[in-house]
Amino acid sequence: MNTPICKRLGIEFPLFAFSHARDVVVAVSKAGGMGVLGVAGYSPERLKQELDWIDAHVGGKPYGVDLIVPNKHEAQTGGNVEALVEALPRAHKEFAADILSRHGIDAASLETERRNGAGFARNLADSGAASLEIAFQHPIKLIANALGVPPLLMLEMGKRHGVAVAALVGAKEHALAQAAAGVDIVIAAGTEAGGHCGEVTTMVLVPEVVEALRAANIDTPVLAAGGIVTGAQMAAAMAMGAAGAWCGSVWLTTPESETSPVVKQKLLAASSRDTVRSCSRTGKPSRQLRSPWTDAWESEAAPKPLPMPLQTFISEPPLRLIDKLSEGGHSGAQELATYWVGQGVGLMNAPLSAGAVVQQFKEDFLRAYERLAAAVDR
Repeated sequence: MNTPICKRLGIEFPLFAFSHARDVVVAVSKAGGMGVLGVAGYSPERLKQELDWIDAHVGGKPYGVDLIVPNKHEAQTGGNVEALVEALPRAHKEFAADILSRHGIDAASLETERRNGAGFARNLADSGAASLEIAFQHPIKLIANALGVPPLLMLEMGKRHGVAVAALVGAKEHALAQAAAGVDIVIAAGTEAGGHCGEVTTMVLVPEVVEALRAANIDTPVLAAGGIVTGAQMAAAMAMGAAGAWCGSVWLTTPESETSPVVKQKLLAASSRDTVRSCSRTGKPSRQLRSPWTDAWESEAAPKPLPMPLQTFISEPPLRLIDKLSEGGHSGAQELATYWVGQGVGLMNAPLSAGAVVQQFKEDFLRAYERLAAAVDR
């Protein structure tokens, strides 16, 4: 496609694949889109390893990085993250353990796992500048900040290295603030999205953001996100003024993705109503596959989720244990298993490779374009 964003980033098709799996990133970039590696909570050392691997396998195709460099959060306490873990409310820890025990899972190891997992919050709090240095040492073409306005350092380094800086928004006010801060690409993510999301639907949010930027005489391109898993949806978003589509959920059922076989099968069988938007996993609203785990946290008996990232210490250790046991055939763990996914999961009914998904997007996009063209010609 001959569009400004394709020309700027050196891609053939404005389909952006957010994924935690480096294999997905490489496959999508090689197929003509842009793979974007999600690296929130990575240590600088791990980030370098992952990007070195991508460089060795992507064949010079453009790719990007998505990370979190927060300006402020609850883990910024002088590096004493372990003390925060020790101070987590007993009620929250006991509630999580009780969910496991009701499904035949021994929760005795959770405290050890929480202490071992403190590195995530430490990385989130302390490694922002170091991670940026590592990222910009690689031939990335895009860097995205997943939460909030990118820090000034990221914006300055993006300009210095000629790398487009993107940011996710869930409201038009946020889009205007991001554009005013100097981001190069706004990603308007509707509530249908998997992971962290706002309250406004994609169908409303995208034209709202596009119009708000136009009215302010700002020509920052907008990528549509949230529930988009087909080329026809991508075409619809672009008809509303978007420059392309940012997709995450659709890659979760590919063989290259990081999701376990158990979760993949649950995703393939799920309907669009089988997700829930909840703060129970990270402390901020995020959309996940519904399971008895998420149902328990939505019940009246559940304690109120803690601020991000403290809630992560409550939820991630049991969820990691659930994943491990479910892959070993534990029936209770398989029932509890969940993952971030958007409402587009109801259209994800066949396991395809990441490259095949890109091709399917292209073909479906073209069919949608031809339908519209035919309607106009009549």
